[in-house]
Amino acid sequence: MQRLFDQVVLLLTTAWVGALWATGALAVQVLFSNLDHTIAGALAGQMFTWLAYFGIVAAFILMIHRVFNFGIEALKQAYFWILAAMLLLILAGQFGIQPILAHLKSQAGAVDVMQSVFADRFKHWHGIASVAYLVECILGGALVLKTRAG
Repeated sequence: MQRLFDQVVLLLTTAWVGALWATGALAVQVLFSNLDHTIAGALAGQMFTWLAYFGIVAAFILMIHRVFNFGIEALKQAYFWILAAMLLLILAGQFGIQPILAHLKSQAGAVDVMQSVFADRFKHWHGIASVAYLVECILGGALVLKTRAG
């Protein structure tokens, strides 16, 4: 039974990190190169929201699995702290940065936020969100390597 849980954890890690990379590197690029930027932004936002919730659930499952397998020793492992950092980035993005971006969009009203007086602030916060996402993707790569290392 333990082997089955370990395999599920490996699949969950692969699905999560793969989705991070595929969404950021492929899907969003395709959206913005083929659709109106307002529509592409709305769709990308929905994709990132779903991915954030998936990541929150995945991180908790992976952390619980690690603690179940290693007990308190899990807190001394890089794997655990990579997960914790990824989870913090997701939470900061979803519940800190995204509400700011949504507020700036709503303040712009019917005008595209990028054509409004809020464009500079939106670009600033969007840049922070992008860097956080990039760091999360890099940490995801490290997580996969740590998973494979045992």
